[in-house]
Amino acid sequence: MSDDYPRILSRRTTRLSPWMEIVARDVAFRPDEAAQTYHAIAQTDYIAILARTPDGGFPLVRQYRPAVEGYTWELPAGMLEQGEDAQAACARELLEETGFPARRIHPLGARVPCSARLSNRIQSFFVETGPRDPKVQAEAGIEVRVVAADELAAMIADGTFALQLHLGTLLLAAMQGLIEPEPLLRPKTQLGRHT
Repeated sequence: MSDDYPRILSRRTTRLSPWMEIVARDVAFRPDEAAQTYHAIAQTDYIAILARTPDGGFPLVRQYRPAVEGYTWELPAGMLEQGEDAQAACARELLEETGFPARRIHPLGARVPCSARLSNRIQSFFVETGPRDPKVQAEAGIEVRVVAADELAAMIADGTFALQLHLGTLLLAAMQGLIEPEPLLRPKTQLGRHT
């Protein structure tokens, strides 16, 4: 390998929806070899929010995900709108999905969700919330549940909370000292399946 290789020889983009494109890249790894075509999904940056309520709970959302053909428990999350500030998007998504207002937002950094197939970044945040606003209804199709750290740990252990990308957000918050990792690493009890 040199500074000249690998080299992207061409790029073709096919728009599938307002949220997603497929990008085909022809990549030459050496000057004497034929190029190979690689496909990736392009979409806008994604926001993942680990929020803690005033009483120490963590709001989770449950919704139907057609990609996995089932319901999932996740952190509040969403895509950045064009030109939107990431912290503003964080506060907006948290309020829209859970009814909890952001009081203090801690950026955890932007990371790549899948270097092989996705070209966007996940911007993770830890948010200290205010009390839930009773006037704000969660988005249609979203169920909100506030869990304690040991309950979240049990959900991770039994696979109920299974989104790897959001587990990364938990790790970043623990690494920055914003949450205690111990309750998440050693659940006190297996609380059973969560539906």
